[in-house]
Amino acid sequence: MMSSQNLSIIGPGVMAEAIIAGLIRNQVLPAQKIIAAGPRPERGSELVERYGIRFTADNAEAVSAADIVILAVKPQKLRTVLAGLRGKIAPHAVVLSIIAGASIQSISSGLEHPAVIRAMPNTPAQIGQGITVWTSSLAVTEAQLEAARLILSALGQEIYVEEENYLDMATALSGTGPAYVFLFMEALIDAGVHLGFPRRIAEQLVTQTIRGSVEYYALKKDHPAHLRNQVTSPGGTSAAALYYLEKAGFRTALSRAIWAAYERSQELGRGKNSQPPEKNSD
Repeated sequence: MMSSQNLSIIGPGVMAEAIIAGLIRNQVLPAQKIIAAGPRPERGSELVERYGIRFTADNAEAVSAADIVILAVKPQKLRTVLAGLRGKIAPHAVVLSIIAGASIQSISSGLEHPAVIRAMPNTPAQIGQGITVWTSSLAVTEAQLEAARLILSALGQEIYVEEENYLDMATALSGTGPAYVFLFMEALIDAGVHLGFPRRIAEQLVTQTIRGSVEYYALKKDHPAHLRNQVTSPGGTSAAALYYLEKAGFRTALSRAIWAAYERSQELGRGKNSQPPEKNSD
């Protein structure tokens, strides 16, 4: 059982807090078994007060007695963090990274530690409605895999994959996915306000439309195109709206955006932390 294991989290940001909250909420691990480490004392005070965990500014101290080490730092800080933790993690421990783009090989070599799990959750994990794609190195034991599954299940659904290249794909599709959904919602709400709705009503209409559509799709388990056609009468309002979306290249823009996120995830894995300005396509 995980209740006897010590867990350390390096980088106490939003996703780290989602993990802490999920573990405690689902009684996977008691608060006294969790320690977080980060450079900001005020952030530590928030987490200690909110969840009753322990906090330190010293990464090495945080991992010294850990059975499970979760890496949740920004990709730009990874190299420095790995160097500081090298040789500090116990041989029996497993490292679980949720850092975008960071490969198992780069983490394992940076830490000189073979047992590494790589995972890509998304922000709905904060309310237990996330989805995480994950994989592991060959050195990870069955017991460590089960512990990781318990941790990730506390965030929502989890999917284990054998091939690591799926992680960059997941980063682009589900990891970044909430950003696409929120932008779409924002555009719909603004369009509703432009039509004349008060913002509050526009927000309610859009929120429930998206929630209901997702629930309906999950219940029907039908192809989205079939469900879309059910709403689209010949010569009707849906047909008129969809014509303009297709004419504007809606699908192509979305596909290109996801591909750009996929490429960016790969760049982060190669240590390329800055993006060049976009070239003029004219």
